Order: sequence, then C-alpha cells, then structure tokens
Amino acid sequence: MSIDVLRSKIQKEEYELTLHALKRRIERKISTEDIEHAILNGEIIENYPNDEPFPSCLVAGLTKDNKPIHLVCAIAPVVKIITVYVPEEDEWIEYKRRKRK
Repeated sequence: MSIDVLRSKIQKEEYELTLHALKRRIERKISTEDIEHAILNGEIIENYPNDEPFPSCLVAGLTKDNKPIHLVCAIAPVVKIITVYVPEEDEWIEYKRRKRK
C-alpha cells in the first residue's frame, strides 16, 4: 500500500470513517482536519496485507497542533479509516516503531 495513494484519495475526499473510527475520533477529540492533516503529512509505518476484507496499514502522523496520532486505513473503492488513536509513549519509539516487550 502506498502513502501516495492514500494522500490522493484524501485530497479528493474519497474516504470514510467506519462507525468505530467515528466513535474513537469523538472520544479522543480528534478532528476530521487532524485526520486529513496526519495522512497528508504522515507515513505508513506498518502494512497489514492479509487483513480482510481489504489490506490495511498503520499511518503515523501529526495533528495540526503537532500531536502524534495513528490511523489504521484500508483502501477499498475509497479509503476506509478503521480507527484513530493517540499512541502511548511507553509502547512506541518516536511514535513510529513499536517497543519490544
């Protein structure tokens, strides 16, 4: 999966949030603008090619206020944002690499 494909679809507003992502976005006070900004300026840090029904990936990016967020996205006919969250500092190195347990 390519970050360029994700960015292109976000720019064209060819994306939707799943109900789960919408709930998490509201709970965590993450705006739609923050989601778009994070994908447009972020990077794919993990790929999940075997996810069903569509391959997905984990995107690390920053909100407009420079706070780190993670988004799990799948590319179907449109980008489906599956979830969005603030990564826990004790689980990530610079919010981009998982710490070993």
